[in-house]
Amino acid sequence: MGLPPGLEFRTKGQLAIDISADALTDGITFDFFCGDEVYGNCTGLRTFFEGRGQAYVLRVPRNFRLTLPGGRRLTCADAASQLPARKHPEVRSAGKGSKGGRWYAWSWLATASPEHCLLIRRHLKSGELAFHYCFVPAGQPLTLTRLIRAAGLRWPVEEDFRLGKDCFGLDESQVRLYTAIARHTVLVMAALAICAITAAQVKGRTDTQAPAPVRPGQPPPADPGMIPFTVAEIARLLAAWLTRPAPPGHTACWLAWRRTHQALARWYHQRTRLTRDADIAQLS
Repeated sequence: MGLPPGLEFRTKGQLAIDISADALTDGITFDFFCGDEVYGNCTGLRTFFEGRGQAYVLRVPRNFRLTLPGGRRLTCADAASQLPARKHPEVRSAGKGSKGGRWYAWSWLATASPEHCLLIRRHLKSGELAFHYCFVPAGQPLTLTRLIRAAGLRWPVEEDFRLGKDCFGLDESQVRLYTAIARHTVLVMAALAICAITAAQVKGRTDTQAPAPVRPGQPPPADPGMIPFTVAEIARLLAAWLTRPAPPGHTACWLAWRRTHQALARWYHQRTRLTRDADIAQLS
């Protein structure tokens, strides 16, 4: 298989400890470490962060058990069901997505430890609950705003993985040896980084979208403009230049058509969400 001598099996939690230890040793500072349920369920990882005084917001499953101030040990689902009826969740955005704010209803519960709490996110339409176990060391501000901001930062990470798979073939290596897999992963991530940096640098010069709508019944603009170059569009341009040449103007024509229609679709989507956002504002 081409595995290096002495290589030992490591779980995702153990790998996360190794990577985090290297980053912290190099002097890199982080406000929060965030992760999904795989990492939230890893006791060793949570203990490592707490020993370093490093704040974290980690997703945990509904059967994750925690100790409440009264000494009772409950699962996250049971603890959420016992929230006082008079304590309404706060409707806040977890950050901007490609089509506007990502709104959820948020609640939080204190635990027996003053440095730990449970952050509960509820989907506004389905009512689905998601749980985040949070640690904030003494001396750092423990506010709902900070925790929501940290919990919302997982979305860009998921977007990176999706782009890596859909646009760069991260999961399409068709190789079996360790060395080949490592080379493929490094090349894909390097290509993704190049396209992401390029898209960020040209964003201000290529964004010609019309102003966002301000009322639900507003008519569409005569010229919707074009969205800025995205990572996917940069990848398509590079692929077009490196492969068999297309007829003159073909690539540029399709690029302009896609960006224009995406700008118009985004405008309509933003207008549709104005009514929902007004309802959200009334709830909050």
